[in-house]
Amino acid sequence: METTLEDLTERLIGSYNCCGGINHIDGKNLPSKNAIAEITVDLLRLLFPGFFDEFLIHSSEIHSETLELVGSVLRRLENEVYKSLEYSTPKELENENLKDAAHRLTLKFLGNLPQVRAMLQTDIEAAYEGDPAALSKEEVIVAYPFVEAIAAQRLAHELYLDSVPLIPRIMTEWAHSRTGMDLHPGARIGTHFFVDHCTGTVIGETSVIGNHVKMYQGVGLVAKSLAAGQALRGHKRHPTIQDKVTIYAGATIMGGDTVIGAGSTIGASVFVTSSVPPYSLVIHEAAEAKVIQKRPSGAFELDFQI
Repeated sequence: METTLEDLTERLIGSYNCCGGINHIDGKNLPSKNAIAEITVDLLRLLFPGFFDEFLIHSSEIHSETLELVGSVLRRLENEVYKSLEYSTPKELENENLKDAAHRLTLKFLGNLPQVRAMLQTDIEAAYEGDPAALSKEEVIVAYPFVEAIAAQRLAHELYLDSVPLIPRIMTEWAHSRTGMDLHPGARIGTHFFVDHCTGTVIGETSVIGNHVKMYQGVGLVAKSLAAGQALRGHKRHPTIQDKVTIYAGATIMGGDTVIGAGSTIGASVFVTSSVPPYSLVIHEAAEAKVIQKRPSGAFELDFQI
């Protein structure tokens, strides 16, 4: 007997009933991934006017165009924030009307866009100054996937700091799918940050990154172990990278207690599980990582092994 369209439908709905994994159809809906993706694109348009638009914006129209776009983002994002707060209300908002809270948090978020723009300008400067292949800062904005990844992370981080559920991760995973760069919204990232080539970089939730840090593709700032599962929530699991550190391709740095000292260089494909002092060069030698003490002048001296 031939399988009918009704048979296929019933079997699929049966899987909904027994296996879950569906949105709260008859109750409180989760935020829409598509809506968040569209909002994120519009936020990029606000951060970089003219770079993410199909048509050029004339200076005489920038006020009216920006006013209209900010209003549209405010309405749509507020609705998604409200759904997020309904799904999981942060303790600090339990006594507040959730619609009022969503409106307040969305206004606060949009009010922070100028400071996010200022941070992103330092990232673009770092990318241009650090990449001899870059022809201009405009090329960095319009062509480098890193810009989308770090812009989405810096936007999502603002919502993360206000304990807005779900939306920050949706935003960064949208960027992850487009750029191959996995930046958790909880990571604290300083000014003048740049990841060259972008692809395969992973930066975990509790990572702390200082100013003027440069990375290459495939770098991982990860936890040593997740065997304890949810018991690790809220604990520092990922490394701290101090100012003016360079990390080359494929390096993995593990653990919440691991600190990479300021001015250090981590060589390609090195596996680091313990802290290194400032001005160190960490490289592979004879199948083990070796730390060479750097001096601020750029000279090196052998120090110790890890």
